Amino acid sequence: SFYEELLSHGILKPLTAPVEGMVVREGSCNYVAPQGISSVVKYYLKQSGADVLYEQHVTHISLRDGKWEVSRKAGPPEQFDVVILTIPVPQILQLQGDIVNIINESQKQQLESVSYSSRYALGLFYEAGTRIDVPWAAQYITDNPCIRFISIDNKKRNIESPEVGPSLVVHTTVMFGSEYLDSDPAEVQQIILGHLERIVPSLPKPSSIKCHRWRYSQVTKAVPNCPGQMILHTQPLLICGGDGFTRSNFDGCIESAVSLAEAVKSHL
Repeated sequence: SFYEELLSHGILKPLTAPVEGMVVREGSCNYVAPQGISSVVKYYLKQSGADVLYEQHVTHISLRDGKWEVSRKAGPPEQFDVVILTIPVPQILQLQGDIVNIINESQKQQLESVSYSSRYALGLFYEAGTRIDVPWAAQYITDNPCIRFISIDNKKRNIESPEVGPSLVVHTTVMFGSEYLDSDPAEVQQIILGHLERIVPSLPKPSSIKCHRWRYSQVTKAVPNCPGQMILHTQPLLICGGDGFTRSNFDGCIESAVSLAEAVKSHL
């Protein structure tokens, strides 16, 4: 039903662009978000009617008079009846305040067992009218120590347009990501560009480049038995979920979201 709804609103479309080296599992179907994956999140936030505040760096969660007091890097603390955490699991364990003592020993062990891969993503942005002359929209690379995936994003999303310049996205291998995780991003950018030039020597010069370090890229080991969520405290409710409790794909995110919603509903 989630897919049907998103398809009917044009948020998702079936993937039709050629992707070289993709492993296609029998019975599976691949989709693309023409306006970017953030359009899926924006769609659901709009449906919810919630007021969303961005760039709030949460540092402490403590109990105050039967409510949760949430402190952030900038601005005064605020109080809430229910707190739902969907940040990467290692970041849950980094939070300070009463939450440190509220997470019991068995939960702590389960949360500590979760692991993630790390990668770098590199975006190359071009002027409108630039041609990137390759026969594919995206390609999985198996024989390069640095690069795992290259995508000409507008071609993959099937939204090529003379007014909008193409963009190319590169994801590094997991091994490269962990090896260079704490290196200088400018240095890492040059290494990735060097490998990219060897794989696609005909690339035109981009008008801008963005290098992004993705410390928590994909879950390699989820919370044991993939429960979808974990209740850390019942009254008031403190609950956590996300792909660390299932798996890192859209189905895994939906599974955790449904499991979270049901748990929260029964506590209201």
